[in-house]
Amino acid sequence: MLSRLRALLAALWAGELLTVALLAAPNAFAALERSQAGLYVGRLFEMDARIALAAGLLLVMMERRLQRDGLSQGSAMGWPMVLPLVALLLTVLGYYGLQPLMEAAKQGTGTWTFLQLHAVSMVFFGLRLIAVLMLAWRVVPRPGAGVQA
Repeated sequence: MLSRLRALLAALWAGELLTVALLAAPNAFAALERSQAGLYVGRLFEMDARIALAAGLLLVMMERRLQRDGLSQGSAMGWPMVLPLVALLLTVLGYYGLQPLMEAAKQGTGTWTFLQLHAVSMVFFGLRLIAVLMLAWRVVPRPGAGVQA
């Protein structure tokens, strides 16, 4: 049961990231005035970061429990553990690390421009999306793989 919940959570997290990247953020800039869209997308990424912290920590705890109960295949630091940790690291670096720097760049202070920081932020978001998609793909219970329901 826990392995199925883990797969569901990973899939929901991947869906949330795809929705933000492919629908919500681009459409905000297509439909709203640039400053309004920026405020909306900033709030959207704040919510995304909170979701990422919760989902990542839950997935790590689920994997630890599955490892402890002998229901997870592979080593203790296999893909089901490493991928959510990578996604958590990218969230912390990409949102919580870069956001104050981006605010400073908007004010004209700091060593990097807003555009440079935005590009780094997009790379971190893209890498996080790839990590979560890989996680969702890898943790799906396969028929006949010996995973208990």
